[in-house]
Amino acid sequence: MLNLASMSRTRLRDFIITDDDWIFAVADYSHDDGVRSILRYVPDPNGSRGIEKKYRKFDFDDSFIFMKTARPEWVKDVHVIPWEHVKDILAPDKRLPIIAKENKKVRDIVRTLKTGVSIEKMGVTGSLLAGLQIESSDIDFVVYGSSWFKARDILARAKKEKDPIIEISEEMWHEIYNKRRPELSFEEFLVHEQRKGNRGMVDGTYFDLLYVRDWEDIAPCQRGMDIGPATIEARVTNADFSFDSPAIYKIDHPEISYVLSYTHTYAGQALVGEMIEARGMVEALGDIKRLVVGTTREPKGEWMRSLTLLERGEDC
Repeated sequence: MLNLASMSRTRLRDFIITDDDWIFAVADYSHDDGVRSILRYVPDPNGSRGIEKKYRKFDFDDSFIFMKTARPEWVKDVHVIPWEHVKDILAPDKRLPIIAKENKKVRDIVRTLKTGVSIEKMGVTGSLLAGLQIESSDIDFVVYGSSWFKARDILARAKKEKDPIIEISEEMWHEIYNKRRPELSFEEFLVHEQRKGNRGMVDGTYFDLLYVRDWEDIAPCQRGMDIGPATIEARVTNADFSFDSPAIYKIDHPEISYVLSYTHTYAGQALVGEMIEARGMVEALGDIKRLVVGTTREPKGEWMRSLTLLERGEDC
């Protein structure tokens, strides 16, 4: 068991392993009462992941069904794991050298990004971090803090050169859309996603650049009180953390101070100065109100779109 004092720092996209060898993906940055996370893998002799030891993978909904039976006391809005049950932490940046040594596709991404980003600001999460990937697994590549934006610029240049990284095919865009199932048409989804520039293909494998805050940018995450659903239009005034999870958009609106999105689809959805339309749940934090988009894993009746981007597309 790890010394509790040594585990005071864990952040989004880290994995933790419990004393039962259950593997959880860390879900945010605030862990005062335990590690806020989502169950991803449990040991299972009939599981489809792993070699020497087999694991079963859980999707979001099934993880809650399992946890409500196996550890109901850990189930909140996410799964909150007491520190005393944490056996190990898998950090994407710490594990990257090992993963890159074993995986040529990861090495290709690292080699491309190293032209402008320190390797200490890179990492790999998802099934590769847990060592439970399969042939069809995507690559969830992490870049920390402001280096993420440098990495995206490098990725854009690399895709133009098409060696070794290329642009995503239309077939893959349809696969991503069908997996996300957003409350947007495919055409609306595609125009937003292509502008973000954080996805690519390397040797036939899809990957994306995932933003995670640097340690100095991490602030406590506060919980709000639900007021009710609303649809708003507003102008974005700050999008510094628009690719984070949750994504944050400060807005100019008479009632709502900012939009918070827990849905990956709406990360990086709008730029500063753009008008957005968003529907979600209004929450109150003292005198401040915010609109939360993504109150469920695949939110129905909740969305965010850049009206400015869509109008520009229609004009072209």
